[in-house]
Amino acid sequence: MSFLSQSWLLDRRHALRAMGTCISLPMLECMVPLRAAEPSAMPCRSAFVYLANGVHSLNYQITEAGRDFKFSRSLQPLEKHRNAMTPISGLYHPGALSHHHNCISIWLTGGKLGPSDRNTISVDQKMAEVTAQHTRYPSLEIALTQGSLAWTADGVQLPAQRRCSEIFASLFEEPKGGTAAQRKALRRKARVLDDNLAEVRRLEAKMGTADRGRLEQYLSSVREAEIRTRRADAWLDTPLPTISEADRRRTNRDIPQTQAGDYFRTVYDLMVLAFQTDVTRVATFSLGGEGDAFAIPEIGITESRHQLSHHGGDAGYMEKLTKYDTFAIEQFSYFLSRLNETEDLNGRPMLGSTMALFGSGMSYGHSHGNANLPLVLAGGTDLGLKHGTHLDFNQGHFPGYQLENPGEHYALCSRPANSEAHMSNLLLMMARRMGVEIDQFGDSIKAVEL
Repeated sequence: MSFLSQSWLLDRRHALRAMGTCISLPMLECMVPLRAAEPSAMPCRSAFVYLANGVHSLNYQITEAGRDFKFSRSLQPLEKHRNAMTPISGLYHPGALSHHHNCISIWLTGGKLGPSDRNTISVDQKMAEVTAQHTRYPSLEIALTQGSLAWTADGVQLPAQRRCSEIFASLFEEPKGGTAAQRKALRRKARVLDDNLAEVRRLEAKMGTADRGRLEQYLSSVREAEIRTRRADAWLDTPLPTISEADRRRTNRDIPQTQAGDYFRTVYDLMVLAFQTDVTRVATFSLGGEGDAFAIPEIGITESRHQLSHHGGDAGYMEKLTKYDTFAIEQFSYFLSRLNETEDLNGRPMLGSTMALFGSGMSYGHSHGNANLPLVLAGGTDLGLKHGTHLDFNQGHFPGYQLENPGEHYALCSRPANSEAHMSNLLLMMARRMGVEIDQFGDSIKAVEL
C-alpha cells in the first residue's frame, strides 16, 4: 500500500452514510488528508506557459549550441536570466505531426491526436498526484480561452479560469456566507453527484457501444468533480493564507485583455502568490489556442496571432509576429524575475525551487510545422538543473541552421532532424525532478539530461 497515494483515506461522508446521520462523527486521523503533515524542507513547483501558433522562427532560432550561444532577437528579454534558463531546440511530439490543429492538447501529454484517440494525462497532473497531499489545491489552471493545458488520467480536459479577480477569490477569499454555508453547498453537490452516478449506471446496461464510450468520458468528468468537491470540503477548516495589502491590490483586480501586458503580469503575480503561500505547487497558463489567440493593441498589433502566423511571406506580418513573440517572452521574463525576488520557505529565491517551461506545440504556424519546437526551461537549480547553455537536439543530425534561406530552415520546423528527440523526454525529466517515480511518460524514450 502506498502511503503517499492515501489509498487508506476514509471518506467521512461515506462513513456518515454508513453509520447513519443521527450522530456527529469526529474528524479521525484516517479522515484527514496529508495537508497537516510537516512541509518538506524544500517544496518544489512547476509552471507551464503555452504560446499558440509557434513563432517567427527566423528571428527566434538560436544557432550556436552550448554555453557560448547568442540570444536571438525574440529571446533577448531573457538574457538577464542566462544562468537560470536553458533554450531548447529540436524536440517534437510525434503524435502532432499530422494533426496540427490540436497541438495544444498534447503539449503536456505526449499523446496522439487521431480522431478516435483519447488524450492521456498531462505532466502537470502527474506532478499534482505527488504534490496535492501538501496543498489546498492540486493545481491551478489559467487560460485566455475555455480549455486548459491540463488533462486527467481519463483524458478529460480540466476547466480553466480567466478573470484575475475570480482567480484571486478562489484561492484566497473566504466563501460567501461563511464556512458552514460552503460546507453545506459542497455536501449538497456531493449528494447530487452520487445520485447522478447511480442513475447513469442504471442506464448504462441499455446503451450501445458508442454511447458507452461517450458515457465513460462523462463519468470521468463526474468523478473528477467529486474528487475536487471532497478535497474542498476537507480543507474548509484550514485557515486561508494571509495576503498583504500590496499583493492584494496587485492581484485582486480585473484587467481587459486589450491591456495584455498588465493582464499577463497580473496572472504571473497570481501564480507567484499561489506558490509563495503554498496553496498549490503546479500551475498552467495558456495564452490562447491555435485558432483564437488574441491581438495586442497596446503594441500596435490588431491582428490575431493566428492571422499573423499565416503571414504568407508578408514582411509586415512577419515583423508583427516577431514583436508578438518578443512581447510574450518579455512577460515570461517578468515571471522569472518575480520568482527570483520572492523568497521560498528556506529564505532562498523561489526560482531555484520552481521549474518554469515556456513554449509552443507548433514551430512554424504558416505551414503548421510541428518539429523543432520553441521551448525555454528556466529555474529549478535547487532541484539539480544546470542552466546557461543552448540545449540543441538538432546538432549532429542536420547540416546547420540556414536562417538566410527560409525555405530550408522552415523544412526543419516540419521534419524532425533527430527522430528520437521527443518532447516527452523533457517532460519525463521534469516529472522526476518533482518526485514522480516513473520510468516513462507519454512517448518518451530517455529522460533529457540537464
